[in-house]
Amino acid sequence: MAHPLICKSMIWTFNGRSWTLTVQPDIRLLIVPLPDFALLPFGAFLDKLRFSADDEDYSQQRYCSWTVAGLSLDPVTSSSGAVVQVEAVAGQLDLGSFDYLVVFGGRNAMATAALAPRYQALLRQAGKAGVKLVGVDNGAFLLAACGLMRGRKVVVHWRHEAEFRAAFPHLQVLREQLYCIDGNRITCAGGTAAIDLAVALLSGACGRTRALKGLADMLVDETRDSRHALRSLDLDAGQGRQVQRAQALMRHHLGSPLAVEQLAAELGISRRQLDRQFQASHGVSAKAWWLEIRLQQARWRLLNSSHSLAQIADEVGLGDASHLGKCIRRRFGCTALGLREGRQAV
Repeated sequence: MAHPLICKSMIWTFNGRSWTLTVQPDIRLLIVPLPDFALLPFGAFLDKLRFSADDEDYSQQRYCSWTVAGLSLDPVTSSSGAVVQVEAVAGQLDLGSFDYLVVFGGRNAMATAALAPRYQALLRQAGKAGVKLVGVDNGAFLLAACGLMRGRKVVVHWRHEAEFRAAFPHLQVLREQLYCIDGNRITCAGGTAAIDLAVALLSGACGRTRALKGLADMLVDETRDSRHALRSLDLDAGQGRQVQRAQALMRHHLGSPLAVEQLAAELGISRRQLDRQFQASHGVSAKAWWLEIRLQQARWRLLNSSHSLAQIADEVGLGDASHLGKCIRRRFGCTALGLREGRQAV
């Protein structure tokens, strides 16, 4: 459990006979890892809190505090197999004593969303108590499935963006952002973006200087803005700017029937110019590259979800199950079922 230690917020109260010193951290977080959660954002977020929580590197929770909780005291297994022991049962805590409730989503997005009946009461109770709700990685799927993101902007991992749009078409997804703070609802794409989110939350509570403390120890050069463009998504750093923009648009419009001509028009160039640039950088046309992105996403979805081929075809903009099945056989040398069972050709 989090231990109250000396911090900047100190309140003296008098009970008629003696004075009592009550100390409060500047920011208090309830951390809830869901089954099969990703260890990277979880560890990155907690370590950033740890460095900012004390004046030195003593790991004492002075300026910020956190409690790792679950629906029970059972340990929670991450997607990598590492096990985290929770400290408290969330439902037995005074939720109003926390500023944030941070949910770390599971590896399978829709399996995380399916947890809504189990977690809805906790999340709604926390929201009513004035606690800001944070969904990290696929945690956004749980918040949305609980009906807690209506009218809010959402950030999800780029890998799950098309899946989220298909599941929650009424919600606005911000493309290619690390995190989004929309009032008392906060979402984060996961990965190392959890560090950037932690810095943003700590800045508001403890000040920028304390929020940045420890980045050098974590071997992080600098914190990134929420709208930071992820350079690693540009597969070839030497390719043209138009190709990079086209690839970003392809990911954004993954599930739409947008034609390459429309994509080129959005970039302000002709289809022929766009094809010429893709041929120069990748040796294929823009249409062929877009199909490859869709098929790689379909392959990932087959291996990491139980969705039907029809659902996946809709998510990646390839029409119907029959068309997607033919494309998979042509690209990977096996049926969709064979691909799902790991029997694709080398």
